[in-house]
Amino acid sequence: MNPGVVRSALFVPATRPERIPKALASGADRVIVDLEDAVEESLKEQARDNLEQFLREQPEARVLVRVNAAEHWAHEADLATCQRWPGVIGILLPKAETVAQITRAYATGKAVWPIIESAKGLAALAELAAARGVDRLSFGSLDLGLDMGLRTGSEAADLVLGHARYAVLLHSRVAGLAAPLDGVYPAIQDIQGLQRHTQFARDMGFGGALCIHPAQVQIIHDALKPSAQELDWARRVLAMAQTSTGVFILDGQMVDAPVILRARVTVQQAG
Repeated sequence: MNPGVVRSALFVPATRPERIPKALASGADRVIVDLEDAVEESLKEQARDNLEQFLREQPEARVLVRVNAAEHWAHEADLATCQRWPGVIGILLPKAETVAQITRAYATGKAVWPIIESAKGLAALAELAAARGVDRLSFGSLDLGLDMGLRTGSEAADLVLGHARYAVLLHSRVAGLAAPLDGVYPAIQDIQGLQRHTQFARDMGFGGALCIHPAQVQIIHDALKPSAQELDWARRVLAMAQTSTGVFILDGQMVDAPVILRARVTVQQAG
């Protein structure tokens, strides 16, 4: 688990606790044990028990937990479980819509990752991003599309979701948060689609993506890396910056402080 950079956050259902160690060994920067969408209503309590048993048996493990939404009957019990265990390092808060919801989650002492996946959440973005306890925002494109009545896969839906991503990115920046994470790509077998989807989010300024299968982790990491040409350019910029004072010219283009900063970020993205 990478302590500083979050390119990937992998969901694993709490109903399958045997998969949690595999998820932790997948190379994902964060692992999210899911008590919400991946768990049937009748299995909510069992899922929570599974999480506690895993944390008891693996005290060195560090995971995030997606709790059930604030209006759900299991929400308070989920938060109480998260508060009890030091192995829980953060809470994914689904359908985040009010500062009060974030405040309640943060009362556990855990960092909060609100998921923006409803019209109300999108409309309240400025307040949510600025709320105390928020570490970063994540984007729930599938649920947001459903909530707003978008026709999945249509050009019109992609246009609306693009505007929503821009809003998530904008308010993350304004609030000084870490780069947000894009939503899951549900077609597990579609490697090229996931690559394009991740590169699109990267080019928008997202730091990475949520994912639902270990096979998606490395694809996401590779898609976030700059191309060989971009990396070569960045290294040459930084090399010239070592011996130049002020503005200089490289490949016929002016290089000043913002360009040098972009080159540094490009090298960092390459690892």
